[in-house]
Amino acid sequence: MKTIEDFNFEDKKALIRVDFNVPLDQDFNVTDTNRIEAAKPTIIKILEDGGSAVLMSHLGRPKGQRNTDMSLKHICETVSEIIGVQLKFAEDCVGEAAEKAASELQNGEVLLLENLRFHSEEESGDEAFAEALSKLGDIYVNDAFGTAHRAHASTTIVAKYFSENKCFGNLLAKEIMAIEKVMRTGEKPVTAILGGAKVSSKITIIENILDKVDHLIIGGGMTYTFVKAQGGKIGDSICEDDKMDLAINILSKAKAKGVQVHLPVDVIAADAFSADANTKIIAVDEIPDGWQGLDAGPATLDNFREVIQDSKTILWNGPVGVFEMEKFSKGTIAVGEFIEEATKNGSFSLVGGGDSVAAVKQFGFQDKVSYVSTGGGAMLESLEGKTLPGIAAILGS
Repeated sequence: MKTIEDFNFEDKKALIRVDFNVPLDQDFNVTDTNRIEAAKPTIIKILEDGGSAVLMSHLGRPKGQRNTDMSLKHICETVSEIIGVQLKFAEDCVGEAAEKAASELQNGEVLLLENLRFHSEEESGDEAFAEALSKLGDIYVNDAFGTAHRAHASTTIVAKYFSENKCFGNLLAKEIMAIEKVMRTGEKPVTAILGGAKVSSKITIIENILDKVDHLIIGGGMTYTFVKAQGGKIGDSICEDDKMDLAINILSKAKAKGVQVHLPVDVIAADAFSADANTKIIAVDEIPDGWQGLDAGPATLDNFREVIQDSKTILWNGPVGVFEMEKFSKGTIAVGEFIEEATKNGSFSLVGGGDSVAAVKQFGFQDKVSYVSTGGGAMLESLEGKTLPGIAAILGS
């Protein structure tokens, strides 16, 4: 696996695919700088070697149309402040403006190209568009895990024009190694904590990880499909009735493979899906009509803690309750605390997937776990065992 550490960028222009698809407020201020900060080590390494950096990214979904609201010029000042170098900006990502700006770039300088998705050819993986991008650098660096599952021109197709001169950036290399640690090389026991609303959205992940884990903790809304499938009463809790056979099948597969499945035993139930609903602690399989489970109960959390504390490798994908409402956030916060404790004691912990990452950030756990993935869809596809096009393009497969 070639990374930026395998190259000396002196007098070289690095063409870097970054993921600067960041949220902006109505005044075009960046409201979350995590993705920019995550790209900084790669950019700095290249500049310190004595090279220059040409950055390419998308922002939003302009659908192949130029849209000033989605121009990357809005983020130039923020990126400049974070990396400590005043950015240059090209009004386009291909063609005369881009080529002129790239050719004039001096060592130690950074150029940000205009939004790739102003061209429909980016998302269609157009060869000519990828070739035009390739003219802007000497070495191609992919550091955008968030788009590595897309076979777009800038994430995948462009790599073929760089022969041996292509590599992973610092961020993408860390993502690959974190997933590798959970899926292949992690110290046992390995525990996967899967939450979220639906079994259907996690089925491929569950099937892929059953051969890799010792413990599978199931929480969140998909709990109730498993409980109902086993004859439990779940009241008005969310349930995928058409996935109950699948839930039973998962349990039997896990048993056959020696994987211990841990389902909630009690829940915080509410008489409405509302922040000010009445609540009570109730056995997970005895929820009366008119009530629904919205968070993990105390006995459940005691069980989860014991499993997590004994684990050496931990994957967390999905919250165990409706954490967006304070009344039903305690279970998800507790799981974060258990993982923090295990990590302090030497376990490796990886958090990935949109809602669990949001929860980790909301409750301040991002620096208390081993690694927080930056790519939602890409992370999920990796856990499903798929080879991501952006990664395969660098590996040459």
